[in-house]
Amino acid sequence: MSDPTTPAPEATAAATPAIPVTPKPAVKKTAAKKVAVKKVAAKTAPTPSVVAKKVVAKKVVAKKAATQAAAAPATTAKPAKVVKPAKPAKPPKAVKPAKEPKVVRDSFTMPASDFAIIDRIKLRAIEWKHPVKKSEVLRAGLQALEALGDAKLRALLSGLEPINKGRPKSA
Repeated sequence: MSDPTTPAPEATAAATPAIPVTPKPAVKKTAAKKVAVKKVAAKTAPTPSVVAKKVVAKKVVAKKAATQAAAAPATTAKPAKVVKPAKPAKPPKAVKPAKEPKVVRDSFTMPASDFAIIDRIKLRAIEWKHPVKKSEVLRAGLQALEALGDAKLRALLSGLEPINKGRPKSA
């Protein structure tokens, strides 16, 4: 049954080099088909045209690698590393000026005579070429009241005439 000139099936499998196939995860259907074709090609003996294509492909890859290797030193010549001087110590951060205090909007009721006093103080400030706003006059007055002694402050507060709370009635 077996012919001495024909090699045994085990011998032919060992004589033909098997192409190792590492299947990649199939992302597309075409990739899965290519993997299946490679597996089939590994089981059968390569045809002369396949061998010729592989040899040509290897030569092309070898030529590209040789041209890239030859061109690489000329184009990617790296200059010697320059030693950078040590960075000077950073100066301490400057102290930031304090942020402006939050402003609170409020309303209050005053007699017309007090508004007249504010207007007179504003006119005096204009004579000094320093125009001021009504809120600035009130703030300055608060600071002046705070600087007074207890006896003087009590005398000023007790001398004020009482007024009705809330908005005045419209006539």
